[in-house]
Amino acid sequence: MTTTQFAVKGKLNMHIPVNNRSRLRLFAGTLLVASLAAGAFAEDSAGELRVCADPDNFPFSDEHLAGFENKLAEVVAKELKASLRYTWYPQRRGFIRETLKAGKCDLVIGVPNGYDLVLTTKPYYRSTYVFVYPKKSNLDLHTFDDSVLRKINIGVHAFGDDGANSPPVHALARRGIASNVTGFSLFAAVDNPPGKIIDALARGRIDVAVVWGPYAGFFALRQPVAMEVRPVLPGSNPTSQPFSYDISMGVRPGDTAFLGTVQEILDRRHDDIRKVLEDFGVPLVGAPPTSGSNGPGASVAPPH
Repeated sequence: MTTTQFAVKGKLNMHIPVNNRSRLRLFAGTLLVASLAAGAFAEDSAGELRVCADPDNFPFSDEHLAGFENKLAEVVAKELKASLRYTWYPQRRGFIRETLKAGKCDLVIGVPNGYDLVLTTKPYYRSTYVFVYPKKSNLDLHTFDDSVLRKINIGVHAFGDDGANSPPVHALARRGIASNVTGFSLFAAVDNPPGKIIDALARGRIDVAVVWGPYAGFFALRQPVAMEVRPVLPGSNPTSQPFSYDISMGVRPGDTAFLGTVQEILDRRHDDIRKVLEDFGVPLVGAPPTSGSNGPGASVAPPH
């Protein structure tokens, strides 16, 4: 794969794949897993819904069960009349291999629709990357073609260690915008608490943050400074880079019966699922398609 060197202010040197394929973590929501085999609870696991999730990926999931994917797990478990049991694993490279493919997980909540390592349900929400900036700044951002982006300090989530980066990073790089960009790690640590990029925005360290909607929506609502959250629009070349993505639940390839069971739950509990998303400030755009794409090769999207 051809890559382009992209230097950002701070400690990160990000290598941006020209073919634009981003890792699962970047797009997307945290992953949930349910303990069902071949479409139904096995006799020895009846009444239990096993969940594989990242223990430190708030607002998607965490070990305190405070994330919105934890709440969605409760919705699924209630429908199945099952108790919840979590298996924690960092949502980085190898997550699917070490959880779903290893037989520890049977349902993943929060994968890009059509993700080729799983079978996906119909999308249950669609979100977008967003520009976030203080309302008092008088900025009016809609696309990466806005010339003001060359003059202000921009914060983005970066995935330097994995060699993949978010659509905003690619979009900025294609326009030659680099010297005024600061990269923030998406992976939580003692010195990198959840929401750090939005906190930096509120404190004036950066002028605008460009982040995945579910992440931005939650933390922007909880700042002492009123924030504007604007969807990123395609701009002058709408075919070059999507910024909105459909998010589905996924099961192991071959588990078609269970896929149908999960889809029935999504359809039946649609209003409850939407309320969870709205309560967490997830920016919802458009209407998800009425049918899922389960084939390989579909583009992978957003980060958790």
